[in-house]
Amino acid sequence: MKTNSPAFTQAGAVTNANDIRGLKPPVAIPNFWIWVWVGIGLIMLAAAAWFAWQYWRRKADEPVLVPVIPPQTRARLKLQEALALIAQPRPFCITVSDTIRLYLEERFNFHAPERTTEEFLHELSASNLLLPDQKQSLGEFLAVCDMVKFARYEPGLPELQALHGSALRLIDETEPQPAPSSDAASDTVTS
Repeated sequence: MKTNSPAFTQAGAVTNANDIRGLKPPVAIPNFWIWVWVGIGLIMLAAAAWFAWQYWRRKADEPVLVPVIPPQTRARLKLQEALALIAQPRPFCITVSDTIRLYLEERFNFHAPERTTEEFLHELSASNLLLPDQKQSLGEFLAVCDMVKFARYEPGLPELQALHGSALRLIDETEPQPAPSSDAASDTVTS
């Protein structure tokens, strides 16, 4: 008669007669060189990331060189853009007036945009930045612009074109002249 009780073996270990298990597969012994190559790969990846970060940081620190546009060129471009507003006297006069004031500030380091027209013309009259006829023309130009901006004066197209021409003329007359080249200077010395 068989019972479901555990049986004792010669070594004294208890085994179950119904417990039959298969053989276990062999245990894989980890290869040391695989871990070496994984470690080297991780180190190379970290080094590449560090060099990329250094390159990006150096590029971010470099200043972006923006070409310097002379004040007279910038003012002419703004006056050209203002022609699109010539059918609207008030925005046109504001744009043209602001352009000339900004040009004078950039060209002569004269703080024109922050002052009223009277303050600006009074300070300008005490300086020798412009010729007397340029000062008078500028005063008339700003007076007409102020009438349009503040007194709701509505000039006609010919008067607006004259304002635009006056602004361009002021820029042309006050534009810095290029220095004579060394070739022209040597020609005058030899003759």
